[in-house]
Amino acid sequence: MSDREDQLVGDFPLVPKQERAQQKRNALLESGHALFISKGYEQTTAKEIAAKAGVATGTFYRYFLDKRQLLMALLEDKIEKLMPPEPSWVIGNPETRLAELFEVHGNRLQRLGLHRVLPELILKDPELSKVIASAKLKIHSRIYAGLQKASEKGLTWNDLDLNTLTWSIMLLAENTTGKVLESGDTEEYQKTAKIICRMVFPPEVLKKLQTDENYEENLEN
Repeated sequence: MSDREDQLVGDFPLVPKQERAQQKRNALLESGHALFISKGYEQTTAKEIAAKAGVATGTFYRYFLDKRQLLMALLEDKIEKLMPPEPSWVIGNPETRLAELFEVHGNRLQRLGLHRVLPELILKDPELSKVIASAKLKIHSRIYAGLQKASEKGLTWNDLDLNTLTWSIMLLAENTTGKVLESGDTEEYQKTAKIICRMVFPPEVLKKLQTDENYEENLEN
C-alpha cells in the first residue's frame, strides 16, 4: 500500500487481535460492503451498518472512525483492480485476448461491487479522487508502454498519437464494462475489442496477428 493510500485510510481506533473481535470487525466490513452497494454511500449510516452486522452502534466506532474509513478499508489494495485492464497486443489474437481481458475485468468488478459507490464519492472526496487519478496514470503508463513496444516493431499505424490512443482505449474499456454490467450483454466486449484493434493495427497486420501465431517472432528474425 502506498503512502497516499495509507493517508486515505488513516489510523483505525482499534485493530483487533482476538478472534472474536476480528469476527466483529469483519462482520462490519461485510455489512458495510453490502449496504454501500445496495443503498449507496450517502444513504448508508453507521447505525445501519452496525445493525446489519448484529452489533451495537458503539461497536462500530470501536473499530472505525466513520463510514468513510470503513469504505476506505474495503477499497484498500483494490484501487488498481477497479481500473481498466492492461492489454497484451502481441500474444495470440489481440482481438480475442482483449475481449477476454474485458470480460475478466467485468467479472471482477461485479464481484467487488464497489465501482458503483465511487462515482458519488469521488466528487466529494478529494483524497480519494487523487488516489483514483494516480491509479489511472499507472495503468495509462503500462498501456502506453505496450503500444510503444508494438509501434517500435512496426505493428501499429505509423502516425498514431500513442498518448491520445491510450486514453481513448481506457475510456472505451470503462464505458463498455459499465454497459455490460448494466445490460448483461457480454458481446459488447468483443465489439469494443474489434474497434480498439482497428484503431491500433493496420488491416494487414491485424490479419497476420490473428492467423499467424509466430508473426511477431518472425519480425524479429
